[in-house]
Amino acid sequence: MANDDAELIAHIASGGKLDAESELPRGYRGELLRLMTIFVDSELAGAAGFADLINRAPGMRERALAAHIVAEKLDHAETVLTLMERFGVNTTLYVREHAWHARLNRDIDLGNRRVGGDKRLNVLHYPLEGWIDAVAMNLLMGTATSFQIAEFLGCSYQPLADAMVGIVETERHHAQYGESGTAQSIERGGKAQAQASIDYWYPRVAATFGRLDSDRFDMYRQYGLRKHDNAALRRMWDDDIAARLKRLGLTVPKAT
Repeated sequence: MANDDAELIAHIASGGKLDAESELPRGYRGELLRLMTIFVDSELAGAAGFADLINRAPGMRERALAAHIVAEKLDHAETVLTLMERFGVNTTLYVREHAWHARLNRDIDLGNRRVGGDKRLNVLHYPLEGWIDAVAMNLLMGTATSFQIAEFLGCSYQPLADAMVGIVETERHHAQYGESGTAQSIERGGKAQAQASIDYWYPRVAATFGRLDSDRFDMYRQYGLRKHDNAALRRMWDDDIAARLKRLGLTVPKAT
């Protein structure tokens, strides 16, 4: 296939896919690498942040589950990072390049502003405060991640689509773990604390969907990298989270 955007877009529009041996036009290659980098950096930062909470979990079962989630996030990062090797990425150096555990002041509101040297989602720059805070955040962000990365299941780059099959399913389990962990925390008398954490994390997780009026989606759609725009993904998340919070007897924070 010619190294040309117009031919690539026509190929994708007709249902064509790209494999690991395909020549990728510069624009497509750049956007694909950007999306994979955001995913890998977010999984590495998420794992590092949650690892600090393992020994603060209320019981052995919860500690084992937290350790399992951390291991799965690292495995997800490794899976996609391996795909990035063909783009010239040195995977060993990459993992050492940033302080994945680093966090900013919890009171800062970053919105959609990009900060720091890595490309993690901004929500992962905020520190977790205790077990209830961690499971509440995992409920919100795990659900968001499930919708966001499900976009890659049918993407035009077949190696990424294949890799995401297991990852999406595991991330859905993480969201469920967050819901069950929050429910258990409420049963132990932590409803007010759980609601406070939901109130804190809700707008920060909502910001991970990006600007609802972003014009970047058209390019992703033509490249076959995404099917739903930011606004559609955000609505899916809003509806899902509203149902989950209702089951928990918690209130959906005011929309932002």
